[in-house]
Amino acid sequence: MIYELRIYDCLPGRLPALLKRFSEQTLAIWERHGIRQAGFFTTVIGENSNRLTYFLAWESLAEREAKWTAFVTDPAWHRARDESERDGQIVANISSQLLTPTAFSSVR
Repeated sequence: MIYELRIYDCLPGRLPALLKRFSEQTLAIWERHGIRQAGFFTTVIGENSNRLTYFLAWESLAEREAKWTAFVTDPAWHRARDESERDGQIVANISSQLLTPTAFSSVR
């Protein structure tokens, strides 16, 4: 397995809009494309309380490339993003890392 760590730093006050977009629209679109989430987290204590952190699980880099490309080009995703940003931009910065578990990891 390959895990993708994605971190979204929201503009001040915009985290609720991002959470709503994920819960009400993005996850359903991911399901149609076979994208598997491995957990979502918000920051309680740390450097940025306007942050959403989540993991995606992939069988391979090829799977990630195919499914992520299908998602980001899906017109339903574009509509959901545009609708959620009607009141202004939500995300200031996105970072992503692709990770593989160590031999001693509880996650495989």
